[in-house]
Amino acid sequence: MQIEFLGSGGAVTTPRPHCTCPVCAEARIKGIPYSRSGPGVFVHGPNVLIDTAEEIKAQLNRSQVTHIDACFYSHWHPDHVMGMRVWETRNADFGHWPANHACTDIYLPQQVAVDFHNFLGAWNQFEFMQRHGWVKVHVLNDGDVVTVNGTPIRPFRVAQDYVYAFVFEGEGQRVLIAPDELYQWDPPDDVHGMDMVVLPMGITEFHPLTGERLIDEAHPVLNAEATFRQTLGMVRKLAAKRVIMTHLEEISGMNYDDYIRLEFKLRQDGYNITFAYDTLVVSI
Repeated sequence: MQIEFLGSGGAVTTPRPHCTCPVCAEARIKGIPYSRSGPGVFVHGPNVLIDTAEEIKAQLNRSQVTHIDACFYSHWHPDHVMGMRVWETRNADFGHWPANHACTDIYLPQQVAVDFHNFLGAWNQFEFMQRHGWVKVHVLNDGDVVTVNGTPIRPFRVAQDYVYAFVFEGEGQRVLIAPDELYQWDPPDDVHGMDMVVLPMGITEFHPLTGERLIDEAHPVLNAEATFRQTLGMVRKLAAKRVIMTHLEEISGMNYDDYIRLEFKLRQDGYNITFAYDTLVVSI
């Protein structure tokens, strides 16, 4: 298996529109790896996409992805869902009659399917695309395992129970991909010791290199989002062979070079952590 990071940003991408901070200004000039689009991960082998950020069409056009056999959605939040029209753009055959549409399997874990009925008009959009034959929607019950191209994939809820992470197992390899929202998560024993783990970095309450406080201690976001320091505690408990952190927010005030420096600092402290950037491909 290989993991390709289509987008390594979070809800606040880099550069942020009209922001003149040094990180955003540099990203506009230099582009990748200094710029970061919305969150997206593709697993080569089973050929599975996780989530569709608003920038997914551009992400796929610059990617190494040639075929998508299935897409899993982790939760309903806009930064992970709002590119859903990619399936119409990608699969519809508008130029021929009779049309020869492509069709992609869409997997919605149990709570994600419920939330798609209630938020963003997502369920109606997928029903529309399914009627036209561009997607086939599968609703999974908690505990279900889906096998795609010989790779079993198991979605499971994290502490925020509207959000799912995914375990991929194949060719003796075990990979955990947790796209977002790990607040109060205590990794269970069955996901310890993975060959690779993909996690969101968490919000930077303190600057990881200088220790400067970046988020006021009274800010309500600290009661809803895992911090980087809390995520490091999860990494310790997971005891994975390798960790890739993604969902890197513009508000961290860190550029690509800062993340390289942070990788070096963390390795000195015993963490085998790599910070993702758009277009990064890693082999397991």
